[in-house]
Formats: sequence, structure tokens, C-alpha cells
Amino acid sequence: MSSNPIKTAVIGVGLAGMVFHLPLLVALPDLFDVCVVVERNSQQEGGKARKFGINPKVVETVEQAILDPEIELVIIGTPNATHYPFAKAALAAGKHVLVDKPIVPTYEEALTLLDLARSKNLILYAFQNRRWDSDFLVVKKLIQDRTLGDLTEFESHFDRYRTSLRVHWHGSNTPGSGLLYDLGTHLIDQALVLFGKPQKITAFTQNILELGDVEDNFTILLHYLPDETKIYPITAILRSHFLSVRTPQFRYSVKGSKGTFTKEGVDIQEDQLKAYDIPPFDPNFGIEPADIHGVLEILQEDGSITKSRIPSERGSYVSLYRNVAAAIREGAPLDVKWEEASTVIQLIELAKQSVLEEKTMDVPV
Repeated sequence: MSSNPIKTAVIGVGLAGMVFHLPLLVALPDLFDVCVVVERNSQQEGGKARKFGINPKVVETVEQAILDPEIELVIIGTPNATHYPFAKAALAAGKHVLVDKPIVPTYEEALTLLDLARSKNLILYAFQNRRWDSDFLVVKKLIQDRTLGDLTEFESHFDRYRTSLRVHWHGSNTPGSGLLYDLGTHLIDQALVLFGKPQKITAFTQNILELGDVEDNFTILLHYLPDETKIYPITAILRSHFLSVRTPQFRYSVKGSKGTFTKEGVDIQEDQLKAYDIPPFDPNFGIEPADIHGVLEILQEDGSITKSRIPSERGSYVSLYRNVAAAIREGAPLDVKWEEASTVIQLIELAKQSVLEEKTMDVPV
């Protein structure tokens, strides 16, 4: 792949493009060549992307990027309501597509794009980067190794303290807006990776700050019933709030028959990418400080409980893009399947229905 980097266009140079996509792409020059960036009203050659030492062609419209015959991969990091039409147009033009989360506002749109990608034998990829969070990787390992025994409860928080909206459209009642589609997308996706699709879902939302027209906090309960793989029912509790005054933030509590794992503090990769002081290929990138490592408590045979700090794994958002390149060039399996990302949207729709009807909803098989 090193002799044939993928000709790439990045649509959107806001938070998604400048913090996540461009830094990660630039860190893999043997795999990706950022040729085109869509940036309206750019006043300089290369536009904002020049920050990363590259000089792509800057165009002002999505159509110019999509119809460029050189481009193989289109990355969409624009406002959520635009994801579906932009992805559909790119696929129709014969381009591979990566879409930032949430992939689209509706489950029906997600399935439509999947059918289109399959009909054209194109890669359609969801940017669920937090599967490579350092703390999530250690949680996943503890569960796979059955260190905690038979699980009974999983709690995952992703909180903020904000008294204003970062961008106005986040608070507007437009398709794909609100905290469920924002941070909820990450929490639901991680739960699906660990436990698969739940049998039932219950959700509660509020708009406490009234900064916009959508929810600014939520609690989602994913209900997993006992089966051949689970002795006990498991409840996955997913929460996010815009008025959380706590440092470090509470992140995980995983309870099992043999012990409990708790974790405070959030993966540091986003902050490192924002500062761009440590590039993603640096050995220190994605390494959590020891003071926010999780605590493992294990019940011993004599009834005592041992407590120890468990170092987090090294976070690796670049692994997602390495997989994208391998899928395009080598036909490798997708680490993030579009069907999984579609299920996230289906569960968000069911969560909203649960809030509206004030009841627990069955999840279709």
C-alpha cells in the first residue's frame, strides 16, 4: 500500500476535520494522500489543512470534490443533517466513503446507503473512533478474559460541563441533532461491541439548560436477558449530562460475580489532537497518565477483596484509518461494519420513542 496511497477528499474542516480526520490522515502518508479539501471562502492556498504540512487543492463545493476523477475516498465531517445526501452522492459517483458519527439521522437512511454501497462494491465506513479509546480497550480485555466473572451491570458515562453550545446546529431541532446523536452514539456503539444487540431499551432525556431545542442529558438502559452466554441479566447504563461538575470525570463501572472495575478520566487522544503537540505516530500519543488508570477489585476465596490499579491500553485512533486503507486496497474485513453503526441509529430512534411513550421498547431482532 505504501506505493499507492489512497487519493482522499475531506469534506468539512470544522471540529471533525481539523481535530480528527486530517491529523490522522496526515499521520499515515504511505496510506492516504489528502488531495482535496472542501472549505468555503478559503483565502489561502491549501486552506486550513496547511496547518498539518500539506497543501491540498481547496474547493468550495461538495460537488467539486465528489466529481473529481482523481479522488477514491470521500470523508464526510459536516453537520449531521448533511451526512445522508453527501454520502449518497459520493457513492453514486463511485467513491469509497467514510462518514463521521452519527452516520445519518435515520435507520432507513443508513440501510439505503448500505444497499447503494453494496450495489457498487464500495467501502462504506463509520467513524466510530472511540472503539480505540485507551480505557475502552482495557474494559474490553477484562470482559473478554472473564476477569470479573459473570457480568451483571455495565455503566458508562460521557459527561461535559457546558453552559453554551459549541455550534448552534447542535441545539437546533434538525435531523441528527441533540446529545443522543452526539455522545450517545459513542456510548451505544461501545455497548454493542461488548454485548451485542439488547433485547429491550428504556430511555430518559431532559433539556435542563434549554440552550437549544433538544436534549442536553440522557440515561439509556439496554436490557440483556440471560441466554447461553449470560448467566445473569445484564443492564448497560449509558449516561451523559451537560452539567457535570467533577474532575476527573466518572467513566466506567463494570460489575461481575468475581469483582468490579471502575474508571475515572476520559481518553486523552482528543485533547492531544486538539493541541497537536504530540502527533498520532509519536510513542507517547494515546498513553493515559497513571492517575486516571482504572481500579480493579477482585473477591478472593477467603472473602477478602484485593484492589489494584490497571493501566489502560494505548489508545489508537489511527488503527481505524489503517483498517480503512486495508479494506480499500486489500479487501480486509471492516473493523467497524456499517450494519453495526446502523444499529446504533436504530437504538437512538427507539430511545426517542421510549421517551415519547414513557415505556420500555422491544428491540427488533
